[in-house]
Amino acid sequence: MTLFVIMDPPGVVPIFLALTGAMDAKARSKAAFQATLLSLGVISLFALAGKQILHYLGVDLPALQGAGGLLLLLVALELLTGKADDPTQNGASNVALVPLGTPLLAGPGAIVAVILFVQDADNAGGYGGYIAVALAILGVHIGIYLAMRFSSVIVRVIKRGGIEVLTRIAGLLLAAIAVQLIAASIFGYIELFKS
Repeated sequence: MTLFVIMDPPGVVPIFLALTGAMDAKARSKAAFQATLLSLGVISLFALAGKQILHYLGVDLPALQGAGGLLLLLVALELLTGKADDPTQNGASNVALVPLGTPLLAGPGAIVAVILFVQDADNAGGYGGYIAVALAILGVHIGIYLAMRFSSVIVRVIKRGGIEVLTRIAGLLLAAIAVQLIAASIFGYIELFKS
């Protein structure tokens, strides 16, 4: 449930529609599949070796949050200013990889949560915890794919004008998420320096 709340499959639909509004249904479906696959790969990689990767690079978790927040803020500004509406600037694979696949779906919150879940499974011993984490990751990604894949129903209802309004609202929400990540990064560093 924690991973579902963090990754928020229903909440990603407005941003997905805003970023893929200019695409036809086939390209939108392909972008949904690519974004889900990339997110699944990134989350799985960090589940298997997240602590080792961050330790090897010398990166603290707050730095990961700050970087994700800055990247999302750039995308939010494009949505708010209308630059994301230009179909010549966004290909299906670009939108699917950045910002949908990462850092929106496989973002700092989800990565940190998975690293902590695997750590809890290590402490508990046995394979039950690992199986539960794997099933949670797979289940959430199935939900994410289905939410984005069938978002075309919403497109038929709200039409092109509705997508433009939704794009601006999604940009504002994405900017808020970005600021929250940056703030969490700052507070994370404060906590690190206190200890």
